[in-house]
Amino acid sequence: MNFERFTAWKMITARQSDTGAQIGNIRTIIRIAIAGIAISMIVMLLSVSIVQGFQREIRKKVIGFGGHIQITNIQTSDSYEGFPIKIDQPFYPEVDTLESVDNIQVFAQKAGIVKTKSEIHGVVFKGVSEDYNWRFFEEGLEEGQIPRFSYSRSTDSVLISREIANKLNLEIGDGITVYFVKNDKPRPRKFVLSGIYQTGLEGFDDLFVFGDITYVQKLNDWNDDEVGGFEINLNNYDDLFATNDIIFESLPFELRSTTIVSRHSDIFGWLELQDVNVYIIIGLMILVASINMSSALLILILNRMRMIGILKALGAVNWSIRKVFVYLAGYLIIMGLFWGNLIGLSVALVQKYLKVIKLPQETYYIPHVPIEFQFTDIFALNSFTLLLCIIVLFIPSYIITRIKPTESIQFN
Repeated sequence: MNFERFTAWKMITARQSDTGAQIGNIRTIIRIAIAGIAISMIVMLLSVSIVQGFQREIRKKVIGFGGHIQITNIQTSDSYEGFPIKIDQPFYPEVDTLESVDNIQVFAQKAGIVKTKSEIHGVVFKGVSEDYNWRFFEEGLEEGQIPRFSYSRSTDSVLISREIANKLNLEIGDGITVYFVKNDKPRPRKFVLSGIYQTGLEGFDDLFVFGDITYVQKLNDWNDDEVGGFEINLNNYDDLFATNDIIFESLPFELRSTTIVSRHSDIFGWLELQDVNVYIIIGLMILVASINMSSALLILILNRMRMIGILKALGAVNWSIRKVFVYLAGYLIIMGLFWGNLIGLSVALVQKYLKVIKLPQETYYIPHVPIEFQFTDIFALNSFTLLLCIIVLFIPSYIITRIKPTESIQFN
């Protein structure tokens, strides 16, 4: 063990020559420094985990209503009515052979009004078929069952949200009438409530009713081989833009592809703003940790003035003595990071799997505090904190170069 590490270790473990008050002061300083680093790391870990979890859950809910990528007629605007396209396309269903693609499904939408004996409610009837991926709605299903559709026969079963069911006083098995407009005249269609789902996204839950695509085709006077568009679900959200570029290049000129981000730019823009909050929190916590360690190191240096003077009198150079205190501070930082990670990750894992902390879903769209973390982010956070704190520690250690042996040996 070299001189610097040996001296730092002795400063931590061996204090027989110190008075009881000095020992107590040094131990208190060390504990405060470690606690400060640990608390900062806990706050950073939980902030990153909660924001990432919140972003993941909201993205998952929005994507569940419209897929990662939609392919529609280039004439189709942002309204819920669209122009038909042929189902016989070179990318359907071959596009699901792309590694990033989970599935591709057809859809068609039409605005309507649900009417019961005492209530009415405006909705968007989303017609789907047998290739529709119901995984998202199966997770949010509260009552009844998911309707199953087929290209060969039509069915009058529909899936609605808990919000619409409560507003219209509907229960499983009830009949409902949806009025559509065709040639400027109302066209009623009767359906049977098959299932009730709940996602927590009020703007979507209050709007969509899921039924058989054949009803939309007939109301729009489309052929059986015409649909409103295609939805593509991906295995990983991170592949969204790269996959969309590939698909866009393969489309004929009369079709276009749009991502979920461009279709709901307000929601995804809001989610991106959450990253700014995380960066601010991380910056503040690292600043607090750096100031805490700098103050602790400065106090330790002042507490060891006599020892520094003796080492200088024995021939030790400033850089060697400074490294002694940097080694000591580095040890304290590592201990703080260890306890911070242990406590922070333990709390995150408990919340992730036990969902102890609940949230009002009507306000936050999620019934509990969400947790999502990646070990690469944790490693980067720890590495950056450790590196920055050590760099900052060289500033207070500069005071060692100003200490004179003749004065410091007499210091008490």
